[in-house]
Amino acid sequence: MGILNPAARQYSRHELTQGSIGLGMTTKHPKGIPFIIANEVAERFSYYGMKAILVVFMTTMLLDSSGVAAPMPEEEATFWYHVFGMGNYLVPAFGAVVADVLWGKYRTIILLSLVYCAGHAALAIDDTRMGLAIGLVLIAIGSGGIKPCVSAHLGDQYREREPGALSQGYALFYLGINVGACLSTIATPLLLERYGPRAAFGVPGAFMALATVVFWIGRRRYVVVAPTPWRLYVAELCKGQRRRGVWTLALLYVSLSPFWALFDQTGSSWILQAERMHREFYIPLVGSVTILPSQLQALNPVLILVLAPLCGWIAYPWLAARGWLSDQGKLVVGMIIAAASFGIVAFAQQRIAAGEVVSVGWQAAAYLILTLAEVMVSITALELAYVHAPAVSKSFVTSFYLLSVALGNGVTAALTKLLASLACPPDTPLYFALFSAMALVSAVPVAWSMKRLSALKA
Repeated sequence: MGILNPAARQYSRHELTQGSIGLGMTTKHPKGIPFIIANEVAERFSYYGMKAILVVFMTTMLLDSSGVAAPMPEEEATFWYHVFGMGNYLVPAFGAVVADVLWGKYRTIILLSLVYCAGHAALAIDDTRMGLAIGLVLIAIGSGGIKPCVSAHLGDQYREREPGALSQGYALFYLGINVGACLSTIATPLLLERYGPRAAFGVPGAFMALATVVFWIGRRRYVVVAPTPWRLYVAELCKGQRRRGVWTLALLYVSLSPFWALFDQTGSSWILQAERMHREFYIPLVGSVTILPSQLQALNPVLILVLAPLCGWIAYPWLAARGWLSDQGKLVVGMIIAAASFGIVAFAQQRIAAGEVVSVGWQAAAYLILTLAEVMVSITALELAYVHAPAVSKSFVTSFYLLSVALGNGVTAALTKLLASLACPPDTPLYFALFSAMALVSAVPVAWSMKRLSALKA
């Protein structure tokens, strides 16, 4: 078979909507899962490795068209960082419809992965604003376009598995994301410091090429859901109960967008804060070690690798056995403790503004709390998108989850511009305190949306 034609079992729309699948269920993981997760590890290495050094590159190493140093001011770099984040999470709606209606998930992932690779190449070759713009646009199209398809494609593999296997599959998928993110956020800042932007952007590009090849190798082991004709696709989405469910999910993800307005600042305002903190530590047998500001982002995936299994396989089952666990509770508590993490960062910024020497340990504590919030919010929201989506539009509804991230980054970009004009830039305590308050208030509409979603399911 050709590169775009996987030789795997395909389900038709009739099988999906009439319930003719799911017989002889098993708890074993499907054969294609190792390839999907390995692809995700390499792709996330490429994405987070590139993203980890963007603000540092833009504020210290960017060149103009004549090759002269022309770095961006911090406020401008923060703004464009979040505009890129917003664009990267707006494109998923386009990629999802293309996958559900025209190409199918497998072909969409393969073709847009090639666009993704081209974006990395542009960043590695050209150190100017033009190269930056071309590279980030192509990466937004490629990365954004495949995002809803990969997670929905993983869910498709579990159509003949017990329901609990799907949750385990998404937990493994999320661990894979964070293995790639952890390795890259440690490695690429070192590459940037020692070898410059070409090597630092080139290595993530090589990992994206590897991700594409690995995904292609697994093509004969995937369950493949055939695309649905547009007319039937729209008809399924517009059926009464399904339409109400889709709208309720959309409202939920709008309510969750403040979480992402906070979370994605670990790659912008938190890095800028870390540059003003004491980052030197003494390690026995090693000596004095100084952590680079952008390397602190590695704390998040490292903590995910600990907290996700701890919650998923120990804390959640224990709470569920006592009737103390619900998806609504996880999301609401997650929003509250995300607000608390920004409270810590605001306190640290207050001490920096007072001229004190502040340890980066304060930010490490904030990372611990924010990562616990991520485990509660992000994994839960991703699974809700797949479980509650109509069978023929899994990618499209999953894109709502990603559009929530886009909206959050858009809010951060807009507020950063507004607050800077009001003498409240990202290096002020009030900046962080306002974002903390926004997340705290948003817990109310999150709880209301989840209550409505639960009522529809009942």
